[in-house]
Amino acid sequence: MPPETTAAPAQDVIHNIGYRNYAGPRLGRAYARRSLFSQSLRGAYGLGRSAKSKVLPMILFGVMVLPAAIIVAVSVATKMDKLPLEYTRYAILLQAVIGLYVASQAPQSVSRDLRFKTVPLYFSRPIERVDYVAAKFAAMASALFILTATPLLLLYVGALLAKLDFADQTKGFAQGLVSVTLLSLLFAGIGLVVAALTPRRGFGVAAVIAVLTISYGAVSTIQGIALSQDNTEAVSWIGLFSPITLVDGVQTAFLSATSAFPGGHGPSAGTGVVYLLVLLALVAGSYGLLMRRYRKVGL
Repeated sequence: MPPETTAAPAQDVIHNIGYRNYAGPRLGRAYARRSLFSQSLRGAYGLGRSAKSKVLPMILFGVMVLPAAIIVAVSVATKMDKLPLEYTRYAILLQAVIGLYVASQAPQSVSRDLRFKTVPLYFSRPIERVDYVAAKFAAMASALFILTATPLLLLYVGALLAKLDFADQTKGFAQGLVSVTLLSLLFAGIGLVVAALTPRRGFGVAAVIAVLTISYGAVSTIQGIALSQDNTEAVSWIGLFSPITLVDGVQTAFLSATSAFPGGHGPSAGTGVVYLLVLLALVAGSYGLLMRRYRKVGL
C-alpha cells in the first residue's frame, strides 16, 4: 500500500495593485460645505440632472416671471405713471406657484438622501451635521429667493425704462426684496422640515402642499368669518397661523404694504412685532428641528 502524501500548504501572496496614499491638497469642511450648497442649489432647478428634472422648476420659474414681463410691457407701452402692482404684493398673489415649487424641490433636496441612505457617506467626509443642514437650508432659501426676487428685478428695470420716479421705485423694490427674503427663509425651513420626515418623495410633496394649503385655507376662512362679525381685531391676529399670512402681516406692519387680509385689516405696528417674532422663531425652530432630525448618522 503506497504511503499517504500530504498536500503542500498554500502560500499567501500579496499582490501590489498600485494603491497609493493621497498626496494632494485637503480642502477641508469649508470646501465640502460650499460644494454641497452649490450642488443643492443647482439641483433645485434641475441643473446637472436629467432633462425631465428640469421641466417642472423651469416651468414654475417661467410662470413666476411671466406676469412681471406683461406688467412691464403694458407699463412701457401705455406710459403709466406708476406700476399697477406693488412690489410687496407680487409674491403674495403668486403664492400658489411658490408653494408648488417648495413642495416639488424640498423633497428632492433631502428625501433622496434619506431614501438611498447616502447621508452617512456625506458624514464620512470632513463634513458634520451642522454643515449638511446649513448647506441644504441655505440652498433651498437661495433657490426660493431667486424664484421670487427675479420678477421683482424685472419690474424694477421695467419701471426705470418707463421713466417712473426713481426714488419711489427703488424704495418699493428694496421693500419687496426684504419681503421675499423673509418668505424664502420661512418657506425653505418649513418645506425642508416636512420633507425630511419621510424618505418617500411623493409623501413629502403631498405633506408640504397640505401644510401650506390647508393652513392658508383655514386661516382665510376663519378671517372671513371674523370679518362678517365685525371683529376686525381677530382678523389681524388669526393671520399668525399661516406662513403666507405671517409674511403678509410683517410687510403690512413694517414695509408699508397693502394687506391682503379680508377687508384690508392687517396688523398694526404693535401686532406686527409679534408677527416678526413668530416668523423668526419659526425659521430658527425649523433649523433646530433639521439639526435634531440629522442627529444620528444612520438615520
